[in-house]
Amino acid sequence: MKIAVISDIHGNMEALEAVMEDIKKKECERIFVLGDYAMAGPEPSSVINFFIGKMSNPAYTMIQGNTDLMIADFSEELYQKLKEKAPVMAEALKNDVSVIAPDEKFFLKNLKIQQEIEESGVKFLLVHGSPRKNNEDILPDTPMSEVEKMLENVDADVVLCGHTHIPCGFQTTKKQTVVNVGSVGRPFTPEPKACYLIIDAWQGRCVFEHQFVKYNNNLAADKLKKRKFRGSEKLSEILLNPQQRHF
Repeated sequence: MKIAVISDIHGNMEALEAVMEDIKKKECERIFVLGDYAMAGPEPSSVINFFIGKMSNPAYTMIQGNTDLMIADFSEELYQKLKEKAPVMAEALKNDVSVIAPDEKFFLKNLKIQQEIEESGVKFLLVHGSPRKNNEDILPDTPMSEVEKMLENVDADVVLCGHTHIPCGFQTTKKQTVVNVGSVGRPFTPEPKACYLIIDAWQGRCVFEHQFVKYNNNLAADKLKKRKFRGSEKLSEILLNPQQRHF
C-alpha cells in the first residue's frame, strides 16, 4: 500500500494543491495529515475547508498540530505569551483568529492529538511534534538517545511526525523507525519546495521516500504579504528564502 504523509500546510493552498496533484499521480491509497493546517499562511480558511471536505473520506486520517490548538483556544494571555518569544507569529495568530470562522475553529479543536493506525502489517503512530509533546522538536541533529527517550512508552513500528519543517529520519536500537515528514506549506530545506513523505508498506515492511514538489511560491508569498498583519512581509519572504522557523 502506498501512503502519503503530509504536515505543516500553514494556510498555503498553492503548495497543498501541488502536493495533492503529486499524490494523485503517485497513486497513494491513504493520506495521513499531521497537523498545523492554517496558522501564519496565505489562505488559512481555504486550507481548513479543504480538509473539512475530507472528513468523511476514509482515505484520510487527520490529527491536530500545536498551532491548530492555539487558534482554537486563542486568548489574550496566549497572545501576550507568544509575543514575548515570537512577535511576528503572535501577530499572525491574532489575525488568523479574526478571519477563521467558528466551524473552522471547531474542526481544528476536535482533531485527535495522536492516532495509531495499522496498515499492511505495520503499526504506525501519528504525532505532530513527538510522542511526548505536540510541540517537541525532532530534528536531523537530535541525539539518538533523546529520540529513544521520546519513544519509551511507544510500541509502534513507525512514528511519523512533523512540526520542525525539516525532513529527517532515525532507526532506533529497538528497530523502531521515526520519520519527520517535513512541511508542505513552509518548507525549511535548501530549495523551498513543498515536502511530504511517501511510504510503500507491504507485509510488515516499509520503504520511505521524501518527495519535493515545486509550486508557485511567488504567488503564495504575494498572497501572504497582502494579509498586511505586522510581520506578514517577513513571513512571505520565508516562502521564497527559508532562513529561520520563528520570528
